[in-house]
Amino acid sequence: MPYFLVILAYFLGSVSTAVISCKMLGKVDPRTVGSKNPGATNVLRYAGKKAAFFTLLGDLLKGLVPVAIGHALDLSWGWLILVGIAAFIGHVYPIYYGFKGGKGVATALGVYLALNPIVGIVVILTWLISALVFNISSLSALIATLLAPLYFFWVTSSLDLFLGLVLITAIIYWRHRTNIVEIIDGTEDKISEKK
Repeated sequence: MPYFLVILAYFLGSVSTAVISCKMLGKVDPRTVGSKNPGATNVLRYAGKKAAFFTLLGDLLKGLVPVAIGHALDLSWGWLILVGIAAFIGHVYPIYYGFKGGKGVATALGVYLALNPIVGIVVILTWLISALVFNISSLSALIATLLAPLYFFWVTSSLDLFLGLVLITAIIYWRHRTNIVEIIDGTEDKISEKK
């Protein structure tokens, strides 16, 4: 059963809620504008708040639902993080879209919330505080996801969980490599900037 849930999580994660939301609302395909990233921030800039809301919600649920099912099945931390990684990898490298997906932050947040709602909320608050201070979505995500493994290890003491979350963080950093260069250069887009 855990193997099946891991596979299911990947295929669920591969569904692009950004592409679907924009298409249903008659908005531009987010893969063709701006950063070309099918994520909530790019959708907000080019398709508006409603499309961005549905994108964010869908991406969160892709990470949350499979891990929550794993919790209901009383799976170990090791299996739970494997399910979460599968959903996350599905979003980042989706089978339905030529393995070209988003950067994974919202799906990772869904995984965090399902693993432990309180710690997940702390990670989200870390993102929100960083966003208020810096007004840069990518920087806020990098700060929050860097701290997430430490938060979870402090609460759970699970090495399996810690290592799995470090892997998610590493992939998020890799997917944000261009953003990191732009943050350093001072050219990264602000959250409040609408194109």
